[in-house]
Amino acid sequence: MRLTGKTAIVTGGASGFGAGIVRKFTAEGARVMIADLNIEGAKDLRAQMGDHAIAQKVDVSDGASVMKMEQAALDAWGHVDILVNNAGVTHLPTPMERVSEEEFDRVVAVNMKSVYLTARTFVPLMKDRKSGVILNIASTAGLSPRPRLNWYNASKGWMITATKTMAVELAPEGIRVNALCPVAGETPLLKSFLGEDTPEMRAKFLSTIPLGRFSTPQDMGNAACFLCSDEASMVTGVAMEVDGGRCI
Repeated sequence: MRLTGKTAIVTGGASGFGAGIVRKFTAEGARVMIADLNIEGAKDLRAQMGDHAIAQKVDVSDGASVMKMEQAALDAWGHVDILVNNAGVTHLPTPMERVSEEEFDRVVAVNMKSVYLTARTFVPLMKDRKSGVILNIASTAGLSPRPRLNWYNASKGWMITATKTMAVELAPEGIRVNALCPVAGETPLLKSFLGEDTPEMRAKFLSTIPLGRFSTPQDMGNAACFLCSDEASMVTGVAMEVDGGRCI
C-alpha cells in the first residue's frame, strides 16, 4: 500500500498503459481520477475500481478542458498529489515529408502542448503544498528513434527534455518530475506503430527487444508506482527505460 492517502490523476487512463497505471495505483491505496477523452471507457474502468476511482472526460490538448479536470479533482479531494501525463497519439509510419499538417498538429497538441497545459494548471497547486509528483509517459522513440515515425519520435524526445527541465526548476519547490520510456506494448497504439499488425511485423519488432516481449500495462503500472511513491523520494529528472533492453 505504497500510495495510501495519495490522490492521482492519470490522463489517457481508460485503456492501455494508462489503465495499467490506474489499476496499480488503486491497488496500492491511491484515489485515482481516470481522465480520458473516452469517457465511457473511463466509466467502465471506474466501475471495476470501486470507490477508489472517479472518471472525468478531458481533452488534454484544450486548456479549458484541463481546467475543468483540475476543478473536478479539487471538488473530489481538495488537492492533487500525483499527475501522470499518459495521454498520447502517433501518426502512422510514414516518410517524414508525407505526414499531413493536420496529423503533425495533433501529435504536437496531444503529446507536447498537453504537458504545458497540465503544468500551467497543476504546478501552482503543488507549489502551494510544497510537494507533488509529475510523471510523463515518454517512449523509447525519444531515445532511439525509428524511421518513418519521425514527428512522433520528436514529440517524445521533447517530452524527455521537458521532464528534465521541469525537474530541475521544480526541485526547490518539493516537486519531483520523472518520465517512463516504454517500448511498444499491447495498447490501442500498437497497430499505428507497426503500420500493420501481423505476426510477421510483430516478430520483426520483437527481434529488436532483448527480453523478447512487448511492454505491458502491468510493467508500466509497477514502474510508475515506484517513481510516484515516497520510495523514490531522491529520484527526479530521470527517463526510466521500461523496454526489455531495446535501448542498449
